[in-house]
Amino acid sequence: MASTLPSDDAAHVAVRLRASVSHLGRQLRAGMPPQALGTAALGALSHLYRRGPLTPTQLAQHEGVKLQTLTRLLAELEAAGHISRRPHQLDGRQSVLALTPRGARLLTGEAKRREASLAAVLAGQLAPAERAALLRACDLIDRVADQIAADAAPASTSAAPVR
Repeated sequence: MASTLPSDDAAHVAVRLRASVSHLGRQLRAGMPPQALGTAALGALSHLYRRGPLTPTQLAQHEGVKLQTLTRLLAELEAAGHISRRPHQLDGRQSVLALTPRGARLLTGEAKRREASLAAVLAGQLAPAERAALLRACDLIDRVADQIAADAAPASTSAAPVR
């Protein structure tokens, strides 16, 4: 798609970035085997992998959904052995979720599959200078994502990992 607006127009860049990231994500998901976990399940496992043990409420906050939305998914992940649940040390009414070794293997296997698919296309379609430019763009995308997260985080509360 040819760009007709100046590249420094923030609104135009926002539209193109969102569309490009969405398109890439859809194409990576399209290659998932039929029995693979869905996007929501992979997202929950990813948060537990990166952040460590969390309460269901904290996980819902990180996912940007209501706790009720995750309840069934968490039960399915627990039944499949991908996550474990233990009582909260300080509050017996709460539980703490953790990624199991089985869940970690599933998550890392899916990440490796997607990365291998993407690497093959990058190597076959982009020149070394284009791959370097894309790598620099990744740093910019990370900065934008970090700022969006910082802007969305409530100043008075934080969902710190439970240890």
